[in-house]
Amino acid sequence: MTETSTITGTLSWHARETPDRPAVVCDNHAVNWRDLDEAVNRLAGHLAKVVPAGRGVALHLPNGPALVLLFLAACRAGREAQILDPSWPTETARLALTALAPGIVVSGDATLAGETEVLAVVDPHGPFASVADAIGAGPLSAAMAEPNPLMPFYVGFTSGSTGTPKGYRRHHRSWIESFRAGDREFDIGADDIVLAPGALTHSLFLYGLAHGLYVGATVILCRQFRPNLVNRLIISHGASVIYGVPTQLEMMIEAAMRDGLPPFASVRWILSSGAKWQGRALAELRRQFPEARFSEFYGASELSFVTVAKDEEDVPADSVGRPFAAVSLTIRDHLGRCLPPGEAGQVFVASPFLFMEYACGSETLLPRHGDAVSVGDIGMLDERGFLRLVGRASRMIITAGKNVHPEEIERVLEGHPAVIAAGVLGAIDEHRGERLVALLRLGPDGRLASSELISHARLSLPLYKIPRRFAVPSHWPMTSSGKTDFHALRQLWDAGACELLQ
Repeated sequence: MTETSTITGTLSWHARETPDRPAVVCDNHAVNWRDLDEAVNRLAGHLAKVVPAGRGVALHLPNGPALVLLFLAACRAGREAQILDPSWPTETARLALTALAPGIVVSGDATLAGETEVLAVVDPHGPFASVADAIGAGPLSAAMAEPNPLMPFYVGFTSGSTGTPKGYRRHHRSWIESFRAGDREFDIGADDIVLAPGALTHSLFLYGLAHGLYVGATVILCRQFRPNLVNRLIISHGASVIYGVPTQLEMMIEAAMRDGLPPFASVRWILSSGAKWQGRALAELRRQFPEARFSEFYGASELSFVTVAKDEEDVPADSVGRPFAAVSLTIRDHLGRCLPPGEAGQVFVASPFLFMEYACGSETLLPRHGDAVSVGDIGMLDERGFLRLVGRASRMIITAGKNVHPEEIERVLEGHPAVIAAGVLGAIDEHRGERLVALLRLGPDGRLASSELISHARLSLPLYKIPRRFAVPSHWPMTSSGKTDFHALRQLWDAGACELLQ
């Protein structure tokens, strides 16, 4: 295979080499490599005609053939794919469209576009073969030349856990370089069946799709994440590589145990990101995936992959791993001075994977030192270069004059066998500034007293870091990427929609 510097640069090569092999499967729809390449060429030619250079293709679509083909076609046409989350409120989507000013909006919602956008309405769940006709693409013409690798190809959005999604822009080279670095860490190739079961609005799963196709693998998607369905896909397709976030993986293991499924012997890599794997259900994971190697990543939408922790490496239990290939880390204080191992400060990342800029939703610039940038994470490096995260600067709570990072407390509380997830908030207190409140998601048999949680926390935390009020919200809000939605948790607490533990 000839290595290229664009997201779609290898598709035609795979189409010539293995034309009839499946390229993408999404629920009951599939497309082989020949038809995929032809559909992408046809759609790319149409987008190049109707979308002026420098304008984007806004994709307001759930997982399905339309989103896959139009994302790839925009990449090939040299237009950025602006991937909006269809679960947003309509007003949020319209605000994003106003800020992005795309050349065309593709959606299943005929009411979405404003006065200035061209709107193409498609069935997001229709077959691959119907997409080009649905948006009025002309007949297949000669293949387009690949765009400049420094042109933007993608605007993604943060998950919105702070309430307002931010759009971040990337050029082709940032992901191509991460593909190459990943090839040095892993051995994913054309013989693999890659399962990316989450929403493509989450960059982890879009990355899994793009990288899988770049190397010639077959990529399996699903319209919605349902653990029973995902487990059936593993069995029916013989999936060998799985991307996921910890909550998804835990739900898959629970469903497999409940359904009495045999071990998934075909899986050789489990790649987890989005949150630190806390070790819950680790023994069950080993039983269900006996041949799989487990690796987790720490990263951010703006940074892509930062560190990697592989299960066969000697990784400290409280670490998120060592720097990913081609990544350089420094820890700096508030004056920008580098700190030695063991001292906590702001994490700065230099790598070829960094994003270009914010496309919308953020009026602030991220702090930089030379080529390194920080998204506000606080952490420390040990003597061997392994990174331990303390928390996010934006979530820091000041109580009784002391700085507290809630992530540390949440990890301790989640170590209690009855606690599935925890969210620690700061509530206004006229004497202490803020007091710590812990909201909990408990297991099916979870009924426990505050005193039990306090005793558990005292084994690991000083008294000033231990909440005195614990509550269970009416439901546990999650972002589309499978993370706790702390903004929504705060709203539930403020609305009194939580039951206090005694």
